[in-house]
Amino acid sequence: MPAFWARSAEEVLADLHASPHGLSSTEAAGRLVRYGANRLAPARRGGAGHLLLRQFTQPLVLILIAATVLSMVLGDRVDAVIILAIIVLSGLLGFWQERGAAVAVARLLDRVKVEVEVRRDGRAVSISPEDVVPGDILILNAGDLIPCDSRVLRAESLQTDEAALTGETFPVSKSPQPVAADTELSERDDVLFQGSHVVSGRGEAVAVVTGAATELGLVSQELEVSRPRTGFEQGSARFGLLLARVTGMLTAVILVVNVALGRPALDAVLFSLALAIGVSPQMLPAIVAVSLSSGARRLARAKVIVRRLDAIEDLGSMNVLCTDKTGTLTQGAIDLKAAVDSSGRPSALVLARAVTNAGLQTGYVNPLDTAVLARESVDPAWRAIDEVPFDFTRKRLSVLAEGPHGRRLLICKGAYAAVVAQCATTATPDGSAPSTGWREGLDSCFRELSSDGSRVLAVAERELPGAQSVTAEQEHDLTFLGFLVFSDPPKPGLARTVAELGGMGIRLCMLTGDNHVTARHVAEVLGLDTTAVLTGVEVEALSDADLVLAARRVCVFAETTPLHKERVIEALRSGGAVVGYLGDGINDAAPLHLADVGISVDTAVDVAKSAAAVVLLEKDLEVIVQGVRLGRETFANTLKYVFTTISANFGNTLSMAAASAFLDFLPLLPRQILLLNFLSDLPSTTIAADSVDPEQVAEPRRWDLRYVRDFMVVFGLLSTGFDLLTFAMLLQVFHADAALFRTAWFVESALTELAVLFVLRTRRPVYRSRPGRLLLVSSVAVAAVTVALPFLPNIGSAFALIPLPGVVVASLVAVTLCYVISAEITKKRFFRAVHETAPQEWPAEFPDEARQQRRLARLAHEHGRPAGRGS
Repeated sequence: MPAFWARSAEEVLADLHASPHGLSSTEAAGRLVRYGANRLAPARRGGAGHLLLRQFTQPLVLILIAATVLSMVLGDRVDAVIILAIIVLSGLLGFWQERGAAVAVARLLDRVKVEVEVRRDGRAVSISPEDVVPGDILILNAGDLIPCDSRVLRAESLQTDEAALTGETFPVSKSPQPVAADTELSERDDVLFQGSHVVSGRGEAVAVVTGAATELGLVSQELEVSRPRTGFEQGSARFGLLLARVTGMLTAVILVVNVALGRPALDAVLFSLALAIGVSPQMLPAIVAVSLSSGARRLARAKVIVRRLDAIEDLGSMNVLCTDKTGTLTQGAIDLKAAVDSSGRPSALVLARAVTNAGLQTGYVNPLDTAVLARESVDPAWRAIDEVPFDFTRKRLSVLAEGPHGRRLLICKGAYAAVVAQCATTATPDGSAPSTGWREGLDSCFRELSSDGSRVLAVAERELPGAQSVTAEQEHDLTFLGFLVFSDPPKPGLARTVAELGGMGIRLCMLTGDNHVTARHVAEVLGLDTTAVLTGVEVEALSDADLVLAARRVCVFAETTPLHKERVIEALRSGGAVVGYLGDGINDAAPLHLADVGISVDTAVDVAKSAAAVVLLEKDLEVIVQGVRLGRETFANTLKYVFTTISANFGNTLSMAAASAFLDFLPLLPRQILLLNFLSDLPSTTIAADSVDPEQVAEPRRWDLRYVRDFMVVFGLLSTGFDLLTFAMLLQVFHADAALFRTAWFVESALTELAVLFVLRTRRPVYRSRPGRLLLVSSVAVAAVTVALPFLPNIGSAFALIPLPGVVVASLVAVTLCYVISAEITKKRFFRAVHETAPQEWPAEFPDEARQQRRLARLAHEHGRPAGRGS
């Protein structure tokens, strides 16, 4: 709709064929079909069909299928059918694993849905943001997300945060009054934009533009941005590139060797492709999906819901946790202890002014105002005229109120420093106004009141005779009345939890808007380092480089605004930390976006819950401790598959290259390679449920490709060494022909790969680490099937396997045992000699433009993706 901001509210409603009473359910359903779901990007292709198709559309698999079909056309039908059957079975296995994981995660996500309130059929209902259609009447309160571009119909002190779209850091006041058609986007005061949220006040708006046609949708398309990759995603991508290089190089060498030796070209191609598939961990996507979904289910039992699966790894690798104070480090049961005058004595006037301010303001409900109103009700002789809503930059709230005899007062309540800075004098108990020295006395009284950890606000007033409205510019020349003292003691036992986090390698940082005296006291009770406490003003004064250095040692940041919190988090990330941020308020949205892993609670405002990757069903740091431990276990089990599979497959490939050079036949047939890969992957599907040694979750862990590479080379070469020993034994001792050689090596490869899984899944001696029951049972079952296959006439012959003499079987078992012992010795020396390097650090310093694009990217991703991304 062109220039709807320049038309009256009535005209916009008429253009949309809507009314203030809202759409009917039938009409809304029709419009949803016509306009589509309210997403910034089209829904990703999903469903069982797409997932199944994806299993067979990997490049290597497609090439192998084409070569196999060609082989069938040329007459080798039996071999081709068997190869295709194994490909289908492998694909079905991956599909079954990933499909089950996706379904499980989708069910978990249903528990933490974010909804918006609209008017349908004349009554208020809550719906998914994706179901909002043009013409819907939005009912808005503080903390609500704006689901689409909308025209304001009614506004009561309505302010929104549009930083994600416009870069404007201050809240923007909204009103129903139309503006000129050529008004700049940032000055369209009658429009609410998708991606913004309500900071204070309340109101109603009509949805006008939804989906990709919104301003946020258009900007995100122009920038062509996508959500920045997490540490887990970056590690996975780098691992994939490493594997692709190794696979491509070895496969090319083997193909050239086989062609040079005069073997049939098609056989050489099939062999090389089968080997390439064998060396690549085909099941990695399924294993990762199963591990993460299994971790998500376990986290849910621990009252932690993961909204984005890859956040599990970030949760496990987190080494700095930033959190607000109120309700997280403290009990959250705020009580008004006292209302005192400027000298610290109880004052009925201060309490009365505070009650009037709290009771007449129309912004968002907060626990401090609730505590004030619990002491006393608003005097009915007072009525509200206007107000300047609270924001996190000014840190104060002012109400213009009319009292008895038409007296009009601007009553201001807020953070002490923010209020006293606007005061010209103070009221003393005898009614006089001191001219000098009053500020020092107030500062001293404030420090004394805050010294026991109490939260202290200031109250001031100013006469405004006949005023009809008020703005922030009129908050000056105030008379300081006194203090409000609130108690919110630290949670009992929290010091133990903080120490437990420290023992897990996680440093706790307090980022609070409270004054530095109160923050220091609470931090000392919890055992945090209070050697240095930085205030928001001091954070502003530091350069980016100096703040990076300061953030490494400072644990308490007080008197901070959301912008200060963002700078601190950026500094921590620039210093190489993996940062988690726990918040549940309106001012926490930006820090939650910026952190590596945003953590909120189920009772948080919508904008905080929507920005978080992890949602706690219980606001308790102990829940985070459990979540971190489970996140690390999930990542550890994922790496077990990576380490054991790539080392075994790399070794087998080297062995194939060596064997191809001196044998006058293919060491294994393509169908045998694929069957071996399929059988060895079966136990890996249970690795998500494997037990994890305590030392594997004692510290944060991240992808370290240098370590992965060294591990692959060392244990791959060890595997190759025993393969060459097996070759020598088969050729020199048993004088094996092609059939016996292939069968024996097939059995030996399977047994050693299964056995080494138990050795390499732990850093402990294999007999001191108990594997998961499913892993043990499946491995034993696959080993038995592998040994039995050559003796099954129909199945064995189909794969060109022949019965093995007993002495050969015994020899293979002996080689396997020697391999296990050697792997144990090598493992001990490897972990002793190679110190796992610190994870790679990725820069996290963002200039204004880059920071803006990053915010847009995250918003575009969150609004555009279906539930269960990453599943």
